[in-house]
Amino acid sequence: MILFHLICGHEHEFECWFRNGAAFDTQLAAEELVCPVCDDRSIRKAPMAPGVITGESKTSRDADALRRSLVSLRRVVEENCDYVGDRFPEEARRIHYGEAEERPIYGQASLDEARALHDEGVDVMLIPGRRRQDS
Repeated sequence: MILFHLICGHEHEFECWFRNGAAFDTQLAAEELVCPVCDDRSIRKAPMAPGVITGESKTSRDADALRRSLVSLRRVVEENCDYVGDRFPEEARRIHYGEAEERPIYGQASLDEARALHDEGVDVMLIPGRRRQDS
C-alpha cells in the first residue's frame, strides 16, 4: 500500500491510499479519482517528501502534536471562559434552561454527569488534562 498526497484543479489537498503506483495511474486515467471537497476529477499528485527514519517515531511525533494542541485548547478555554469548578453540571443546566446568564464556562464533571448533560441536549465537551494552577 502507498499513500499519495493529491491536489484537485481547485487546489484542495487530500490523501488517498493505493495498492501501488500503477493502481493510482489506472484510476487517474479512468477519471475515478474525485476530490472529496468539490467532486473535481482533475487530480494530480502533490509534491511529497520521502519518509526518513529517525530516532523519533511518527507515533511519538503525533502524540506530542496532539498534546500540544490539547494544552493550547485548554489555555484558550481558561483565558476566555468562567471557571465554575465542580458546580459545572448544575451551572451548565442553569444556562441551558435560561435560569442563568448565557456565558462560556468550564469546570469539572464526571463522565456520567457529562453524559447526562449531553442526553439533556446541553452542549458539553470533555477536554483531557489538568486545569492550569493559578500562581
